[in-house]
Amino acid sequence: MLAVERKNLILEQLRAQGRVLIKKLSAEFQVTEETIRRDLEKLEREGFILRGHGGAVYTEGNRADPPYSVRKKTNVQGKERIAALAANLVTDGDFIMLDESSTASYIARELAGKRNITLITNSIEILAEVRDKAGWNVLCTGGRLKKDVMALTGRQAESFIRGYHVDKAIISCTGLDIQTGYTDAGEDNALIKQAMMASADKTILACDSHKFNKRAFAPIGGLDELEALITDTCPDDMWSAALSEKGVALYYPE
Repeated sequence: MLAVERKNLILEQLRAQGRVLIKKLSAEFQVTEETIRRDLEKLEREGFILRGHGGAVYTEGNRADPPYSVRKKTNVQGKERIAALAANLVTDGDFIMLDESSTASYIARELAGKRNITLITNSIEILAEVRDKAGWNVLCTGGRLKKDVMALTGRQAESFIRGYHVDKAIISCTGLDIQTGYTDAGEDNALIKQAMMASADKTILACDSHKFNKRAFAPIGGLDELEALITDTCPDDMWSAALSEKGVALYYPE
């Protein structure tokens, strides 16, 4: 196993459990405790955790989103499952918008078999993903480049998005809460997502399960504004009931 793969698996455990123990991780991954300490040192430098005696605790909810390169390599299997389900909701000839999230880049890749798609995005990564798609009409916003999220943001990007009308906007978020809805770590990202929602007939939220029951800095929208929610595992009964009450279709791998 590569060091980056081990580090991402440790991060997934931290997100799920809130804390990890060095001795237990050493046995699980069959590496020395010193190797695990180095992994945790890297995660702490990236702002995900706080280390303590014998282990570490998860702190990402109190910080901005990690760099895009880190997010794209986190929970890859979950993002691939979400992408496959999202592709089923897109039909040939659709006009769609995709945001700058790492999940959206997996969705763009999964849409490769669709025909005559018109795609609007502010994501540099997605542009690279679909650059060779024959028969697609791809439009990119202008705006200010945010290198940490590989996206274009700002007033120019928002204005471009609001100048179009599409069938579906597929967006992601940093946190998802029943009362406060879905939120983002950055206000500029949230404003782009709100513009996409306003320009679309239907909004589909693609959200990893570890983002449930969390709140981030900037609000995007409420559950009642969604057509559908796609996630990577079956949520608990509380969430199923809340989504049903709001009329939001729920999709997850069987």
